[in-house]
Amino acid sequence: MGTIYTLRLERNDLGQLLDGLQSRSEAWHGTTEYLESGVTPHDDFVIEECSDAEEARAIAKDYDRIIATIKAQMKSQEESA
Repeated sequence: MGTIYTLRLERNDLGQLLDGLQSRSEAWHGTTEYLESGVTPHDDFVIEECSDAEEARAIAKDYDRIIATIKAQMKSQEESA
């Protein structure tokens, strides 16, 4: 594991960050779907640039992991507040 950083953000700012990460996750999941089936999630979908479906899936998984980590930390802090 690399360097661990501690960030302090207001709740609204953290929500905005999570929205952005979720949007990127959805883009990569949609790209995976397109590369596997040839079907896009919606008409104006923009496919991300990558080598293949496996790379797209790995990137989506990274975004999902980051989102889950942030949400778990939020929950932990809210429960102890």
